Amino acid sequence: MKRIYKQLIALAALLCMPLMASAVTGDVTGDGAADIDDVNMIINQMLGFETGLNCDANGDGNVDVDDLNLVINVLLGLVPEDPGVTPEDETFTVADVEFKVIYVEGGTFTMGGESRIVELEAYTPYLNALNRSLEKSLPAHEVTLSSYKIMETEVIQKLFYALMGDETVPSEDDYYYRSWKENRNNALPEQYCTWEQAVEFASRLSAATGRTFSLPTEAQWEFAARGGNKSQDYIFPGGNNVYAVGDVHTADYYLNEYSEPKQFKPNELGIYDMAGNVSEWCLDEAHYYTADPQTDPTMGGGYLINSSENTRIIRGGDVNCFPYSHAVCTPIGRSFFAKTVRQPGMGFRLVLVD
Repeated sequence: MKRIYKQLIALAALLCMPLMASAVTGDVTGDGAADIDDVNMIINQMLGFETGLNCDANGDGNVDVDDLNLVINVLLGLVPEDPGVTPEDETFTVADVEFKVIYVEGGTFTMGGESRIVELEAYTPYLNALNRSLEKSLPAHEVTLSSYKIMETEVIQKLFYALMGDETVPSEDDYYYRSWKENRNNALPEQYCTWEQAVEFASRLSAATGRTFSLPTEAQWEFAARGGNKSQDYIFPGGNNVYAVGDVHTADYYLNEYSEPKQFKPNELGIYDMAGNVSEWCLDEAHYYTADPQTDPTMGGGYLINSSENTRIIRGGDVNCFPYSHAVCTPIGRSFFAKTVRQPGMGFRLVLVD
């Protein structure tokens, strides 16, 4: 009789609360508390009675005695506090490529705003162009971020093609094939990928390492570029001279020649090439900002920049940023493209989620 009763509960849960998830640790039924009902549901799932609920309480991909122990510990008040992101850098080796992720302590900062680039006399002839470039960086607003880890450098081609294979190699009739071929060099950053390919790469890197990687949110990218809590309020990521901190062209014509990582000065956190070389895809849809404070945002908060959900933010500028467009190389500079666009100067770095 008790088993039938439990099955009825499970059936009701299946109909009313499919794949219920709760912010309360151990609460698999979704009623806002970890209690004996959650223990019953996990046991039912272990016995083969489909509950329709997410009974994997500890998130390890299995429904087993460990989930029961977690719920019981919650009932006894013995659940340890989540340590969050460990406060140290980490190094990985994948496909004979070693790369490092830098710990960025969380904090609150002012995102966007007016750029101080106008203080540089060399840029004053281009003020109108600069102001147009900065329109999308307003209004300034307060953002609070949790701690995270971000790649020390952009993803290089050796690692990119090791995981992506030939499927991302352009055909010879591709408009940019010649540029791609001239810059096909394992030591250089990936410089010809779509947002969708960057997301797929993150998924494959996660599978290869057993950890979770993702494109950074725009806020995570900007906070890291500013130097996080160690910021010295530089105009560009790591200094006031863009040519010292990034590979940026000095003349008004296209160069399409990129540099290996770490050829320029790092910023306050020890992160390289956040100005110039290749632009970097972010996770976010391209939204205007609002003045509202945000916590761990995944978009600007305002309406879509070009009324299309297909667009994504790209940051940092690339080697072809001419002097009149160096504003986009500042930590606040914003650009956007359709997520399917693929052209020279488009690369990325990732954040380590867990």
